[in-house]
Amino acid sequence: MVDIGAPAPQGVRSATDAWWRDAAIYQVYVRSFADGNGDGVGDLAGVRAHLPYLRDLGIDAIWFNPFYVSPQADGGYDVSDYRNIDPIFGDLAECEEMIREAHALGIRVIVDVVPNHCSDQHPWFQAALAAGPGSPERELFWFRPGKGEHGELPPTDWTSNFGGGTWTRVADGEWYLHLFDGAQPDWNWDHPAVREEHENVLRFWFDLGADGIRIDSAGLLIKDPNLPEVGTTERHPFEDLDEVHDVYRAWRRIADEYGGRALIGEVWMPDVQRFTNYLRPDEMHTAFNMNFLCSPWDAALLRDVIDDTLRSHAPVDAPATWVLSNHDVTRHVSRYGRADTSFSFKGRTHDTPVDLELGTRRARAAIMLALALPGSAYLYQGEELGLWEVEDIPAELMQDPMWHRTAGVDPGRDGCRVPLPWSGAEAPFGFSPDGAANKPWLPQPAAWKAYTAEAQTGDPGSMLELYRRSLSLRHSEPALGDGPMSWLDSDPQVLAFRRPGPDGLDLICVVNLSDAAVDVPAYAQVLVASGPLDGNRLPADTAVWIRPA
Repeated sequence: MVDIGAPAPQGVRSATDAWWRDAAIYQVYVRSFADGNGDGVGDLAGVRAHLPYLRDLGIDAIWFNPFYVSPQADGGYDVSDYRNIDPIFGDLAECEEMIREAHALGIRVIVDVVPNHCSDQHPWFQAALAAGPGSPERELFWFRPGKGEHGELPPTDWTSNFGGGTWTRVADGEWYLHLFDGAQPDWNWDHPAVREEHENVLRFWFDLGADGIRIDSAGLLIKDPNLPEVGTTERHPFEDLDEVHDVYRAWRRIADEYGGRALIGEVWMPDVQRFTNYLRPDEMHTAFNMNFLCSPWDAALLRDVIDDTLRSHAPVDAPATWVLSNHDVTRHVSRYGRADTSFSFKGRTHDTPVDLELGTRRARAAIMLALALPGSAYLYQGEELGLWEVEDIPAELMQDPMWHRTAGVDPGRDGCRVPLPWSGAEAPFGFSPDGAANKPWLPQPAAWKAYTAEAQTGDPGSMLELYRRSLSLRHSEPALGDGPMSWLDSDPQVLAFRRPGPDGLDLICVVNLSDAAVDVPAYAQVLVASGPLDGNRLPADTAVWIRPA
């Protein structure tokens, strides 16, 4: 096992350093990253082969989506064994070796823990099915009798995040709760055995060398035992109940025992104060900033999100996070190329026009904004290549339960999960080895031949080289990362702010979200720009980092 207490390799800080406060973290969706064995599905062998690529990109840590044993009903978020690797991805020994190799390259590793639910194939759930009503095994989950004369109606009318209902009836007549797919029964977090099991899972991965834990659906664990309908009581029956914080206080104590380990929450919470409750000093270290991700390409609205984020994080001394895309949302190159540039699950669609040229120009500016703000940044695999949402996957190849459970009304998330293009002029673009027998699990657009990592490397105008330059500067510029910022006077559709550095080595970021060029403040040096400047003027939808005069 990896000894985190040993001297850190070059590029990795000591175990006691708060590395999460300003890290650039790269999200790897393993099944779509790189296929090492030719079966059409990404795996740990593929990740290991591309660790030098990630090092050269300039990231500090990798967040892995679940790679545990799973029937894969929901891309691995239906876990049947939290302590082992699914054979389609590799095995536990290879995972341990990958963590060791990543650490040797100066890259930390974050694993994804799914505490709200498990797979219906999990041994504990299978035992609950076999044990029958009233058994201790069923107390670990949410089994309830149904309503109606013969129990034929579900206990509540709650709606699933994946569409449809939240209850499935079993052969003996009882129903079990699943806030997501029917293959994902919810744990009963009121039961001490559930809490103890998950605490042991945390220790297992920390012992194996993981530097952080990303907590899936963090605000949903606790349910009102009275099972009221949504809207009939003052508090929501299963979202953000106060008791959930006891869980994360216990987890924080475990993380602190190990030193230098981070808890990172997926917390979808529009109320900023409720959101930052998860970031109190004895709970999580950071949480995803979904308000920033969902914001439209509008200077005033983005400024409000940035101000609200920094203002709310300050009292709990938690670092902000900035993220543009992930495995659940429409890729931002496509979002920014639409008339409506915001993101919402309820409004998600694949049938509105996309201007990819405009979306790409804005995406280049957006990453420079995100990397210049105080705190840490998350990058989703493929965004550094400028990939867009694939919206023409044939219906027979769609796999996301969100698409299936809504009969295609919700376009699902397959479009942002298409396997990456690495090299070559035709599919699979180096995703799988030459001569692989199986095609990639989702089809890649032919146009991606111009967007491979190979094609973009060395091209100074490419998205990949912009990411490399920006991430390199983020490491070398002491003004960037965690720390203060101050807004500068600017046009209402321009975001301009100063990041103070030592010995006067300040950095100014200017992002022009208007439809016309604007003047750039007086500068001694242009450090990097998302597109060419026109003399001293910054074109529309362009960003620049400058050293002020």
